Amino acid sequence: MKDFFTKKGLRKFFFRWMVVNVVYLMIKATVERDNDDFEQFISPTAVFYYVTAFLFFMVTWEYNDRLISKQMRLGGLNLKNSLVIFAKTMLLLVPMTTIIYYLALFPFKDILGIVCNDPVREFWGDVFRAWLLATAVVFVNLFYFSIKQKDDLTRQMDDLKREMMASQYTTLKNQISPHFLFNSLNTLTSLMYEDRDLASDFVTRLASTYRYILDNREHDLVSLQKEINFLDSYIFMMNVRHKKAVDISMDIQVQPKRYFIPTLTLQMLVENALKHNQYSKEKPLHISISNIQQDALVIKNNLQKRVKPEETTKMGLQNIKKRYAYYSNKQVLVREEEDFFEVIIPLLESNVMRTNLKTIS
Repeated sequence: MKDFFTKKGLRKFFFRWMVVNVVYLMIKATVERDNDDFEQFISPTAVFYYVTAFLFFMVTWEYNDRLISKQMRLGGLNLKNSLVIFAKTMLLLVPMTTIIYYLALFPFKDILGIVCNDPVREFWGDVFRAWLLATAVVFVNLFYFSIKQKDDLTRQMDDLKREMMASQYTTLKNQISPHFLFNSLNTLTSLMYEDRDLASDFVTRLASTYRYILDNREHDLVSLQKEINFLDSYIFMMNVRHKKAVDISMDIQVQPKRYFIPTLTLQMLVENALKHNQYSKEKPLHISISNIQQDALVIKNNLQKRVKPEETTKMGLQNIKKRYAYYSNKQVLVREEEDFFEVIIPLLESNVMRTNLKTIS
């Protein structure tokens, strides 16, 4: 009863009341009981049929709602339990309509003032019409709840899928930091024996880059500006590590604060090029980072594949592709020719931050 006085309950009541009025007027227009004037709407016969129509509709609809809601809590609707619900609803309605119409058209006909030329015919016509309308109400109601159940299941599956994707995304991000730190510490160990001043500068840059990783590891995306600032320190560290054997250049002609990319994407792609190619002072590895209009960045390197490739976790490019897939339908493109290798990554605009993914912690 409490639900009736809520906004939702009142809205439901008025909707059903309007349905009763529409159905009653349609029947009234096809079945004449009185003269075609205003009195037919306020006559005792008309009032009786309106009140009973209202009663039967409301009782049937509400009882059917309760049966369906109970079944939904027990596990959902299917064909078998829908037929059971229909049977239970009709078991309430059939005796109720039969008793009310019988009493009104026979013992209490004169008391109620009902005008009826053939009570037996009217009785059977009224009860069959009531059963037919109740059947229509029940099946429409079952159809509505079946569609609602399907939509709810679809939404739950989508939520579950997003939660699973979020969990996978966290795992992907957690793979980045230890890999980068391991390589950097190896470089620092070597520098300690070669050039202490440079090692000190290297530690400062390493601290800066690792602070960036710690500050942004909980962020799904970062601005291109932040990633470029981080990459400047990273390039310095790579130049120290590989001296003149590696040449890394950036020429990005876009507004970097406007665009976003997954955290550490550029660093991973540069590291990927270093991992899979051989290089020396005589045959340096050239890595360039530039933009394609306002749409994408291209990371390109000359191809000098290692004879014996380093062991790989295979997380680099696949990691980046999966992370982009969470936010955009734009593809990460990989192209390998005889003398060069390039990866094209989309630039994401700020509205991509309003993704449907749940918050990833």
